Order: sequence, then C-alpha cells, then structure tokens
Amino acid sequence: MKLVLAKSAGFCYGVRRAVELAEETAKQGEPCVMLGPIIHNQDVMDHLASQGLRAVERPEDVPDGSAVIIRSHGESRAVHEGLEARGVRVLDATCPNVTRIHQIVAQAEERGRQPIIVGTPDHPEVRAIAGWCRHPVVLSGEKDLETWLSQGPEHRGLPLTFVSQTTSTRKIWDSCVKKAKKECTNAEFFDTICGATSKRQEEARQLAEKCGMMVVIGDRKSSNTKRLAELCREVCPDVRLIERAEDLDLTHIPQTETIGITAGASTPAWIIKEVYNKMSDEIMEIEKSFAELLEESIKPINNGDKVTGTVVAITPTEIQVELGIKYPGYIPLSELSDDPNVKPEDVVKVGDEIESYVMLVSDRDCLVKLSKKRLDMVKGWEEIEAAKDNETVVEGFVTEDNKGGVVVSVKGIRVFVPASQTGLPRETPMSELLKKKVRLVITEVNRARRRVVGSISKVTRAERAAAAEKVWAEIEEGKHYTGTVKSLTSYGAFVDIGGVDGMVHISELSWSRIKHPSEVVKVGDTVDVYVISADKEKKKISLGMKDHSQEPWTVFTSTYQVGDVANVRIVKLMTFGAFAEVVPGVDGLIHISQIADHRIDKPGDVLAEGDKVDVKITDIDMENKKISLSIRALLEAPAAEEEAETQE
Repeated sequence: MKLVLAKSAGFCYGVRRAVELAEETAKQGEPCVMLGPIIHNQDVMDHLASQGLRAVERPEDVPDGSAVIIRSHGESRAVHEGLEARGVRVLDATCPNVTRIHQIVAQAEERGRQPIIVGTPDHPEVRAIAGWCRHPVVLSGEKDLETWLSQGPEHRGLPLTFVSQTTSTRKIWDSCVKKAKKECTNAEFFDTICGATSKRQEEARQLAEKCGMMVVIGDRKSSNTKRLAELCREVCPDVRLIERAEDLDLTHIPQTETIGITAGASTPAWIIKEVYNKMSDEIMEIEKSFAELLEESIKPINNGDKVTGTVVAITPTEIQVELGIKYPGYIPLSELSDDPNVKPEDVVKVGDEIESYVMLVSDRDCLVKLSKKRLDMVKGWEEIEAAKDNETVVEGFVTEDNKGGVVVSVKGIRVFVPASQTGLPRETPMSELLKKKVRLVITEVNRARRRVVGSISKVTRAERAAAAEKVWAEIEEGKHYTGTVKSLTSYGAFVDIGGVDGMVHISELSWSRIKHPSEVVKVGDTVDVYVISADKEKKKISLGMKDHSQEPWTVFTSTYQVGDVANVRIVKLMTFGAFAEVVPGVDGLIHISQIADHRIDKPGDVLAEGDKVDVKITDIDMENKKISLSIRALLEAPAAEEEAETQE
C-alpha cells in the first residue's frame, strides 16, 4: 500500500502571506486585532490567540489605538474608508488576486457597466468583492443567471462585466460564460478564478482517480476544503474529510494500492504532517516523506535563481506567478518580453507553467520579483553564438538608434547593426527602424566583452536575390504583379515586383495625358502592374498600369455621339487650335475658328491649358479616331434663338 501527498496541499500563498503577517505583528507586540477570522482554521486561530491576536467581527469593534489586519478574503470599500476615517493603521493581507477582482468591478461600474459576481453569495470574499461596487449582482451558477435574466428582459442588453470568485468551480464559471455569451448582447468576461486553487483542485481530482481512498484535510467551514472533498468524491469511492489527525479513523482502511492526501488552502503544514505521520505508521510503502515535500514547499530562493511557477493571474501591468513557496512571484510587463508592443495574454495564459529569473526577494513586501526577459537573455547567448556559427537568420526589435547604426534586441541580447548594414538609404535617418521587427544575421560575437554585431542588409540582399530568381523563372508577358513604387523619373516610374525592378513608362501610367509620373503615383505606393515585355538576358522589364478593360475610344463612343455637349479639359494649345481631353485618353480638336464667335489671333487669347469648357461634338472620324469640337456652336445657338424670338 502506498501513501501519496498532493503537491499543492496546504496553504496557498495568499493565506500564508496573511498568517505570516499576523505572526510577525504579534512578535512586535503592537496592539492589533484581526477583522474576522484571518483563516478558516480553528487551530490556526487558537495559535494566533495564544500569541495575543484576537479577532473582532465588525470594524467598529476595532479598539482605538489598535492596528487591524485585513484578512486574505479582503473587505469592502466602505470598511477601508471607515477605518481610514478613524485613523486606524491597516495591515492589508488581502490576496493580490482578490484585490484585482475589487479593481475590476469598481472600474466596470465607473464605466457604466453592471458587475456580475459568480460565486457563493454568503462567502466573505464574495461579500467583500460586492462591496467595491454600488449595485452588484451575485450569482451562484447558471440557474441563478437564467433567473436573473428572466426577471428583467432588459438585462440581456445591459453592458455586463462578469468576474468569478474561487468558490465558483471552473465548470460553474464556464457554464455561466456560455449562457451569457448566448443570451447577452454586451458582456465582457474576466476569468478571475484563482489559478493556484484551480491547480490544487485538478491535482486532487487526478490523484483521487488513482486512489481507493482520499483524505481531505481542512476546516469543515472552509468552502475551499469542502469543494476539494466534493471533487474527490466524484471519482473516488472513499473520501474522508477531517480537520486534524485525531479525527481520522484508521480501523476501516479499504484494500487499495494507493491512498491519497490533500488539504485545503487554509490547512497549515503542521496539521498535514500530523495526519501524514499517523497514516504512515499504518502504511507499508511511502512514496515521499512529508519532510521532503515540506522542505520543497518552503525552500528559500535567492536573487539570480531560475524558478518555474504557474501563472495564476494576468493584469495589464504584470503576471502573477505561484512558485510553490511562501511568497508569490510577479513579472512586471517590462520584464516579460523584448517586444515593446507585446500584450501579456499573447505570451502566457492563466494555468501555464513559466520559467523565470529571480530579480528580487522582498521579505518586507512578501513578494518575489521575476523576469522572463532576463532568463531568455541567459539562454539567448547560446542561441546567438549558434546563430553565428550556423549563419542562421534571427529576428529582433530595434530598440535604439544613433549616427553609427541601430541596436536590435535578439533573445534579450543587444546586437549592434552598423549604419552600412541596416539596408537604409544613406540619407534616411536611423530612427526609421525604431520599434520595428527586423531579420538579421550575426557577424561577430565577443561574449567576454558582451559585444555582438549583426547585419540586416545581408539578409535583405539574400532574400531579394532569392525573390528575384523566382520572379525571373516565372515571369511572362501579361502576368500581373502587386508592386511598390521605388523611384520616379521624368519618363516613368520604377516598380519593385518582388526583388526585381521594372519600369512603367509615363505613357503606360494612365490613359490621360500627363506631364510627370508624380501626377499618378508617388514613391512607396502599392500598385497593380502587368508585364508588357521582359528581357531575361539584359534583365529589363517593361510594365504597364493602364486598365485595358477601359479602352478610351470604346468608352468615348459608348458615351458620346455627334451633337452631344461635353465638358472638356484643355490639354494643349497650338497655332491652329486647341486640343481638349474629352475622356481620359481621347482628345478632340477645337479649331481656332471654333473657339469664339468672333475672330481671334491665337487660341491663347481665349483659352489656357487646364481650363475646363463646354463644347459641342461636331464630327467623329471613326476610321482615324479623330474628333472635332466647337465652342462657337454653343455660343451661336442662343444668339440664333434670341433672333428668332425677336422676329416673331
């Protein structure tokens, strides 16, 4: 027979932090009381009472001149404000995970949203959360949610903010989320179930599945402990909930290979040890001594250590990590990743295991400051050296710029890229690359001097050469490409179609008559082009941009006929008349004799290039595609009509 202790049995870090704060306060001898039982365990409360700490039930019961400890469950905003108004020194042991829920519901209500708290309504932690908003709604599960929605049809359209408290299991929370997403039109969800609690429950359930008997240790008033027992009973035939060793009856032990032990978050190590020792006297085989497990749970850590923990909460500014020791850990967002634009939820999720580097162990704050970025940096040196040896392309973010070049952060390592290796044109400022993700090769590594040099342009040239080779292998007349305008000249535009530049002659840019390519495109534009011709030997490509489905003469003949009036643009003045654009790509001639209703010496006396005027189409030569236009015809028509009216 084998005895197995669950890894996560006993104090969670929130409870441990609260108890240690109480013990430390008792040692200092300062007058102090606890607001409510700091922990759901009578043995611990008796221990604290023996050290001079007693609990009071109401804030007004806190004696004048005494400090007060707020338990890990937290208290309402009104309680905090009332104590502050009295000048009472508050020692706040509220679990950081619970504090985050307080902030979420308070901020939600400030934004005009309705906070919905999923959890056991009479639990002190739930009551405290509800006390951080004016009109909370507390639901124990999906049925309560359905009832609340049916009480007011308008509820379905309200802006709702859902949070969960640890008395809600993952199953209850998931069912509420599913129901709300189906029924509510404007809901947001914050999965605030404590990751450490979820991990404890999952470990207990998995252990119970393998055991013929499970012993769950904890105070019978503790919701956390009762939930553990319920989960174990779903998969194990014999589950015994006890508060201490003397409650355990070993006269009727089932015939089983394995007996499991777990404990609620409010169960101290000494009680677990007593139960374990009592049972081990009756068990032939012990998987691991309690002393070893306890040593693992309280093993001290130091600055510079590498640790592995479980993500229990994610906020916009930090990642909270359960390390399995007496202090919780946190990773500031600035220490999470090299990427300055990264969002925490894109890197990790609640429940993930994460490796990190210990930056600071703070006994005063009961916290451990961690850095994933710095651990990545340690690993990064090995990867950087391997990348140089293997000529591997790596990626990084440009973090600094100066006249000499830029600094790229690769795996947490600073890599200097000289200006000549950035790939930027000589006149372009280095700041153009700031905060951009780039690909580069490592050309020099000196670990002793912490010097690394790289080249972006080598990668760019190699990738461009490979792309060019592919283009030349597949290019053919009529093929379409999406390209980028690289430069302009007086006679056309050069377009990069993927590693190869082709030239769009000015005549192929538009059906309209233009004087310079800049009238149609600018450098950096993304354009659709097609291949007119490609000379693979001379490496020259002629491209076009004009849409041949809109052939100008066809557009003109389908739109106008002789006798129609059109508004045209004067594009060129000659001695004998003026050319005007009727539709893009089709010009007509206004003979000098047709420009005015009186004799003029030259077209410039009346017209200027760019003018827009109304003309009458007097003739269309379909064979030679020529059009005759007249302004005079429109001027004479009103005069003729006026003369006719006068004669009448």
